[in-house]
Amino acid sequence: MAPVLEMTGDRFRAEGVWHDRTAMDDLRDAVRRFPDRTAVVCRHVDGREPDRLTYTELAARVERLAAALHGLGVRRGDVVTLQLPNSWQLVALSLACARVGAIAGPVATIMRRREVAFMTRLTRSPLYVAAAQVRDFSFAGMAAEVAAEVPTLKRRVLLGAPGVPAVEQGRDDVLDFERDLLGRAWEQEVAPGVLDAREARPDDLAQVMFTSGTTGEPKGVMHSHNTLGALNRAQIEVLGLTSDEVTAMGSPTTLQAGYTWNFLMPLILGATAVQIDAWKPDLMLRVMEQERVTFFYGPPPFLMDLIRAQQENPRDLSALRSFATGSAPIPPVLVEQARDVLGCRLYALWGMTENGAVTITRPQDPPMRAAESDGVPVPGMEVRIVDEETGEPVPPGGTGLLQVRGASQCLGYYRREELYAESVTPDGWFDTGDLARDDGYGGIRIAGRVKDVISRGGVKVPVVEVEAALLRHPAIRDIAVVGVPDERFGERACAVIAVVGVPDERFGERACAVIVADGTPPTLEDLRVHLAELDMAKQYWPERVEVLDALPRTPSGKVQKFVLRDRLAGATAE
Repeated sequence: MAPVLEMTGDRFRAEGVWHDRTAMDDLRDAVRRFPDRTAVVCRHVDGREPDRLTYTELAARVERLAAALHGLGVRRGDVVTLQLPNSWQLVALSLACARVGAIAGPVATIMRRREVAFMTRLTRSPLYVAAAQVRDFSFAGMAAEVAAEVPTLKRRVLLGAPGVPAVEQGRDDVLDFERDLLGRAWEQEVAPGVLDAREARPDDLAQVMFTSGTTGEPKGVMHSHNTLGALNRAQIEVLGLTSDEVTAMGSPTTLQAGYTWNFLMPLILGATAVQIDAWKPDLMLRVMEQERVTFFYGPPPFLMDLIRAQQENPRDLSALRSFATGSAPIPPVLVEQARDVLGCRLYALWGMTENGAVTITRPQDPPMRAAESDGVPVPGMEVRIVDEETGEPVPPGGTGLLQVRGASQCLGYYRREELYAESVTPDGWFDTGDLARDDGYGGIRIAGRVKDVISRGGVKVPVVEVEAALLRHPAIRDIAVVGVPDERFGERACAVIAVVGVPDERFGERACAVIVADGTPPTLEDLRVHLAELDMAKQYWPERVEVLDALPRTPSGKVQKFVLRDRLAGATAE
């Protein structure tokens, strides 16, 4: 038997996959190498002038914001909650956290009071930063409700809210970003050497990124500067990316894919990152043309949106070379359309918030490999496929549980050590909950999921949590939730008044609520009103409802969701 390899920092340093650097080291290098290069561009869907910062300008704002965080009482090890749309402010505040040894806590803007209160309570976050309002939703109002529930949340910083009070002797709890943070020379108020002494070190926590799972509550995935650096450098090496890249992204920067591919990765390269603050395919194509974007990452829904928009109103995308995508199977037609319509090469990958991109197809592969495989492991990561019952490797061609380990694996779940321990073997293999098989090319092909989670356009719908919320409806006696395929989002949730997800041509899967009802069953609109009253994020709501007399169950009482999926898939086909 081969010896067990220790999953330690010493091993990763010896192998050269941990560089013992932080994001601040990468920023300083970029300033030294490319002081006048544009670091980040943010374009706005409302037509405002774009925000542009060079690396020198970004570094100056990071220093001021870091001094402001220190002045507001943020200390080493504190989690700063950042619920912001794509923006230079999110980038600069994340770096400012590293400068003072704090931890960036990005939260997607789709999250609402219920989820944000849970996250800030778990992390004991002292500071929350958000735009005062995004479209028709008031984050200022929600933040006040969360602060009333979470004792540690002492201050809120709002963007675009000039009516909030100014800082006065450190006592105010609601601050305006422009006036109270950016508009004050905080760096002149900090004693020399204080920030240097507090700055994060390579093995310190850099980020707590929340992901939903089957436990019914979000899990805070912990990454250090070394693990984040490893996953980004692996992506750079595999795809042959350089400092000349201009990157863009479909997903929010508050999700791990956006945070890595369009913030940390271009920072390491000294490249330019282009963002838009809300997804709008026509705007993104115009931005890609004007900014000469060379590399794009986005799940298949974003790829399909860009293809359709380009077909309707072509733009000059001649600079675009590479498009990386994952989270759902890629049909051959998308590989062809990426080439013929967008003029770029498509790469398929598999990854998780817990470990970033673990497998990617390669430039030296035939282009159609992206439709056949989810790639081979990146440097520093290992994968294996094991039998779900025995834990032994499956025979060639067999399907089993995908396990991974290596340099970019997270450090655990924040203050939920027992949950992480359940997912890791004694020799360091992490159970991904996904089923996979050998792709025949030395890589993997994802075959499905063990975990009962619906993936809707890259957003994981926590099925157990949705079921528990729906069971509170007085007319629902029994319920189950599975995903149904959807062409655009991968999946949508379907309530089988017994709540399951069923296949959907556009979104990949939709959440479907399968319900066993007492008396008159509730309608889909009834369910949505019910979940809205519970402050559940809209992206978690079922998008289809089915009514059954009883749910199919095993002799031990477990719901046979595969029976429901097959039934719903058949109904969809008809």
